[in-house]
Amino acid sequence: MKPKFKIIIPAVTITASLITSYAVAFGFRNEERLDAEGTDAAITALTSKLLENSQFAHQQLNDEMAGKFLDRYLNALDGGHMIFLQSDLDEFARVRPKLAKATREEGDSKIAHTIFKCYLERLGLRATFISDLLANEKFDFSADENFSYDRKEAPHPADMAAAKILWTQQLRYEFLQEKLAGKKDEEITKTLGRRSTRLVETMKKLDEKAVLEIYLEALAQVYDPHSDYMGPEQMKSFEITMNLSLIGIGATLQSQDGYCKIMELVPGGPAARSGLLKNGDRIVGVSQKSGNEFTDLIDLPLSQAVDLIRGKKGTPVFLNVIPANAADDSVRKNITIVREEIKLEDQQAKARIIDMPSGDAAQRIGVIDLPAFYAGEGNAKAGPTSATADVSKLITKLKDEKVTGLILDLRHNGGGSLQEAISLAGLFIPSGPVVQTRSLDGEVEIGKDRDGKVAYDGPLVVLTSRFSASASEIVAGALQDYGRAVVVGDTSTFGKGTVQTIVPLDRIMQGQGLIPNADPGALKVTISKFYRPSGKSTQLEGVKADVVIPSLSDFPEIGESDLGNPLPWDTIETAKFTPSNRVTASIDSLRTRSTDRIAKSPDFSALKAEAERFKKLREDKVVSLNEAKRLKEKEETKERAENAKKERLARGTNQPKTYELTLKTLAKPGPGELITQEKPKINPDADLDGEDDLPVEPTDDIVLHEARNILIDYIGLLKGQPVVSQR
Repeated sequence: MKPKFKIIIPAVTITASLITSYAVAFGFRNEERLDAEGTDAAITALTSKLLENSQFAHQQLNDEMAGKFLDRYLNALDGGHMIFLQSDLDEFARVRPKLAKATREEGDSKIAHTIFKCYLERLGLRATFISDLLANEKFDFSADENFSYDRKEAPHPADMAAAKILWTQQLRYEFLQEKLAGKKDEEITKTLGRRSTRLVETMKKLDEKAVLEIYLEALAQVYDPHSDYMGPEQMKSFEITMNLSLIGIGATLQSQDGYCKIMELVPGGPAARSGLLKNGDRIVGVSQKSGNEFTDLIDLPLSQAVDLIRGKKGTPVFLNVIPANAADDSVRKNITIVREEIKLEDQQAKARIIDMPSGDAAQRIGVIDLPAFYAGEGNAKAGPTSATADVSKLITKLKDEKVTGLILDLRHNGGGSLQEAISLAGLFIPSGPVVQTRSLDGEVEIGKDRDGKVAYDGPLVVLTSRFSASASEIVAGALQDYGRAVVVGDTSTFGKGTVQTIVPLDRIMQGQGLIPNADPGALKVTISKFYRPSGKSTQLEGVKADVVIPSLSDFPEIGESDLGNPLPWDTIETAKFTPSNRVTASIDSLRTRSTDRIAKSPDFSALKAEAERFKKLREDKVVSLNEAKRLKEKEETKERAENAKKERLARGTNQPKTYELTLKTLAKPGPGELITQEKPKINPDADLDGEDDLPVEPTDDIVLHEARNILIDYIGLLKGQPVVSQR
């Protein structure tokens, strides 16, 4: 997942001397219109120099970095290490000693096109081999064979004979996967044959500009995972995403191992509202009409997959999905989502009032769900928007309804406006530093809450997850440093503690009289880092929970550390602030009570078993090619899921009386609209492979339920301690 970020520009200085130096080196004259080759050379050299001089790590493109650059480009094309032969790599290795100089000083990108030409040749050979195999081979899956599907660290095939063995094993794996999904042999043969030839056809359509974009993207991401080179088309897609104007399902997608994977659901988007998709799901097929054959998305370039998923507002899109928690990749779900624009009200903060049982009486608490740190100037139809202003209104209503404690739910908040994060944290502290931002030159700017006002001064719990990132981490970290809130949830948050800016290359080049023959794109570079008031960076380590609540999202693969080449965690000098120290005395007791409850909870026992199973699947990275064994495993998984459903239904839960509040309903008298408790709509006899029968995992509910219990405990522990009255 790459979280949302606010484009903050504490201006990167691009010196005229830097531009002039490479212009002179290439023999470019002012006001000269460059040809295609000259434009590519200028883009390559400028990208290299900007990354060196405007990048937070200040790393020169030396031989070591150039080696990583070449490896990353090779992996961008052949991440499974199944296309290039070792002899190809040996040939490419000849450029390693000269790559840094050629890139920095000459803007030479010839090796990118040489490698890509070889890639196309190998892809063509593979497609021909697969077509012959599908036409002539009768696949048998009775032997006790395994396939290692994760080959990121595996060696490349030594020669063509070794490559053909790998291609055969991968084809057998894909064939069995489709067979277990219920497809007939003839249909499978057609799908797999089309898949391999389509990949060759798609790659052949990439022009030199597209190849250069892949190459320079690899260069940028050697510096850190959030830096990026964006060609004109990618820049256009980026602008659409930032403006939230695309019509689709409302999900951030990423190509991973040939699959179109959901990295993040956009708050308020159709997918998030439907509840049918979740982070980690893989979309393997798409259709525009019910009953039509799905277009296969495996190994399809992400841009083309996205184009198929997008469409006209109000039209349905039919998706074939491998669920994130599927024990077997042959498990597929067919779902339907109606494309819509993201609704503002669905992105805005909302609240619930819950009357929790507490002894002989109910104890009223509030939960504020904040999906993003939004801010906007508004338009003719609506005024300015502000997450802080909206949360402040909700707090006022919650206090009027006599809540005794508050949960701020940031589990699905990937970030947003830095200023909103500062002002929102200020709702819970009188004044003081909230975030420290260190720039490229080492200067530290302190973002402070200065209004001296507190909107809510009662017991506070901040609920986080691995998906809480950027601005969410600033707020959670600051409230933890002040001792103002108990942070509960996953072991830590995402760990995105850096700031990026967009540098349009055209503006820089034309400013120095260099006229490219086409739009040269833009560079996204990391220019600063965030630090908490305590001086700890939020980068990489994120914000660690005071009380950990088990969940299915608490895995290190969800986080900055899994993105590759992340900037390190570090510290700076502590800012001057006055902690309230309300939390420390209660932490040990809160942890003990929560641990005891979780140990006795059937729901958490089931969740832990599921998490352990998922962990084992991740670690094994090997799948059986024995059909009988796979069918048995699939039946066992189905039986386990059905039993879990039945147990949840049998247990049942009497949820506390809960009222829902939105910004539109705040003015109405009373605590809000009463949420009617419904029996879970789960059919224990349904087939797990049946259409529209996604297994309902109550993980969010039980995590929030435990957070509510922690808040009740915290309120009780604070009794007798001097607490400033709510104001």
